[in-house]
Amino acid sequence: PPLFGHQYSHLWVDFRQIRDRYMRAHDLDYFENSRRATYAQQAYAIANPDGWSDYGANVWGLTACDGPGDMTLTIHEKPRELHGYAARGMASYDDGTLAPTAMVSSLPFAPEIVLPGIRELRRRYGAPIYREYGFVDAFNPSFPQTAHAALGTVVPGVGWVDVDYLGIDQGPILGMIENHRSGLIWKVMRKSAYLRRALARAGFTGGWLEAKG
Repeated sequence: PPLFGHQYSHLWVDFRQIRDRYMRAHDLDYFENSRRATYAQQAYAIANPDGWSDYGANVWGLTACDGPGDMTLTIHEKPRELHGYAARGMASYDDGTLAPTAMVSSLPFAPEIVLPGIRELRRRYGAPIYREYGFVDAFNPSFPQTAHAALGTVVPGVGWVDVDYLGIDQGPILGMIENHRSGLIWKVMRKSAYLRRALARAGFTGGWLEAKG
């Protein structure tokens, strides 16, 4: 369920139109699978079954990220269990903490929903979550203004905001933006004889694998 599982391999490998035996049996490829996972996360935020603040069509994104700390708080008249770093996902664990990398690193899969989301994060939350090195690792709009976080800070009108930038999240943001813009990383990796041989041994066929390196 955390979106990083749908992103990290795609950062390096262009899975469009190449298939292994499993995907051939399902008439699908892993790129399309990740596109659907991106849409599922947006749909989950729109449905917002746990009633977290601000979730919606342009505010979403659950993946492994920092959190305010291990604690139980009353939020929206319910006791809620929150954590620090955790593998958040719509079918695993959701404490209202959103990670911009979950949305932004899905840009190649579904730019039609990711680009409006990026703009909304900047417009709605601004400088508290977008600083010198881009988006901070995570924020939680549901975190009470009067509560104390174990890490990070509480910003009026925004909620809990992380103070960290994590390279494992910032890297995919940069790489996937460039894959969306130009396909640069994918093009470079297609030339790797090691990668092509590995994919062939794993049973992948079709698409760019059928072309000469």
